[in-house]
Amino acid sequence: MAPWQAALLGLLQGATELFPVSSLGHAVIIPSLLHWSYKQSDPTFLPFLTLLHLGTAGALLILYRKDWVRISAGFFRAALRGRIKDDDERLAMLLVVGTVPSGVVGVFFQKQLQALFASPRLAAGFLIVNGVLLLGSELLRRRAERRANLAGRDREQQEQAFAEADRLSFRAAALVGFCQVLALFPGISRSGVTIGGGLLAGLRHQEAARFAFLLATPIILAAGLLEVPELLHPGVPLASYGLSAVLA
Repeated sequence: MAPWQAALLGLLQGATELFPVSSLGHAVIIPSLLHWSYKQSDPTFLPFLTLLHLGTAGALLILYRKDWVRISAGFFRAALRGRIKDDDERLAMLLVVGTVPSGVVGVFFQKQLQALFASPRLAAGFLIVNGVLLLGSELLRRRAERRANLAGRDREQQEQAFAEADRLSFRAAALVGFCQVLALFPGISRSGVTIGGGLLAGLRHQEAARFAFLLATPIILAAGLLEVPELLHPGVPLASYGLSAVLA
């Protein structure tokens, strides 16, 4: 891949990752859309996309650094004690529960999922599915708002009726985790399906987004450990790839 192509995909990743439009889906489609000689079937393509996501994960770690300090400390306290005593410990364990589904599916179906990234047509199809899912989530949200309006509650009262992330049940965290499994398919937005899952699980909007981005970070880091070493071969332009990750 030429340096300018890598930089373009890095900029695309950075511009689309935090929106529910699937940065992966667009990254799979762009090489075919622009008639690049570099093919999605190249063995370095998926590791390169994973490297871009590590750049995004780094930004999320910085953005939520205070949360992660508390969550990490809470995880070790709860693990050593064998039970949960405070909100930080509970949130840490909720994130563990939410991470398990994607981790299991990603490990056991790694080769099948990798094959999907070689098909821009499949990615385009999943982008359409993603749009339908987003539309469905929005329709459900509006229906809930209409019911609340009929009950005489304003927007602030409606938001207060929903929970914060550390008040989720473990069953609800697993539900959001299974929603994140859909994001393993190129074209399905991770933030879109996990925020939608959080809203359906009873989180208020801001907390659904926070939980979704916290949940994304461990999976992205784990994927990086699995895929990025594939780039450590002679002939791979690590400097331009690294710059692209910074741009993302």
